[in-house]
Amino acid sequence: MLPVQLPKFARFLHSVQRLAWRLSKPTTLGVRLLAVKGGEVLLVKHTYLDGWYLPGGSVEAGETLLAAVSREAAEEAGVSFQKLRLFGVYSSFVEGKSDHIVVFLCEDFTWRQVGSREIESADCFALNELPVGTSPGTRRRIAEFAAGEEAAATSW
Repeated sequence: MLPVQLPKFARFLHSVQRLAWRLSKPTTLGVRLLAVKGGEVLLVKHTYLDGWYLPGGSVEAGETLLAAVSREAAEEAGVSFQKLRLFGVYSSFVEGKSDHIVVFLCEDFTWRQVGSREIESADCFALNELPVGTSPGTRRRIAEFAAGEEAAATSW
C-alpha cells in the first residue's frame, strides 16, 4: 500500500468538512491577524487550501478572541506581538456556514518560520506586490489597510 501524501489527504478532509458545513449550516467564529511592518504583510499558505491568507483560525470553546489570535498567529507563523487593535468584523457565507471573522491589526511584531502540518509556507510580501493566489478576502483587507480604511462590520 502506498502512503497517503499529507497535503492531498488534508485537502480531501477539508472538502469533506465543507460538505458537512453545507448540510449543517453552522455558525462559526474565527480570528485573523493583519500583521504589517515596513510596508510588508505576513501571509500563510495552508496545506489544505489553495492560496495565501492572513494567519488565523477558529476560536475554541472558552477562548477569548485575543487568546485565539495569539495562539493561531504563534502556531501558524511563529508570530509574537505586544499590541493589537481591532481592524474589523466580517461575515462570510461562502462555504455553507455562517462564518464571522474578527480581524486584528498588529504593526509591531516578530515572526519566525515554524514547522506545522497545517502550514506549507509563511512569508512577508510588499503590500502592493501580493503573491499570485492571495485569497480575495485577504486582498480586500490589505487594500482597506493600505487605503487607511477600517470597517466595523462587513462581508468578507
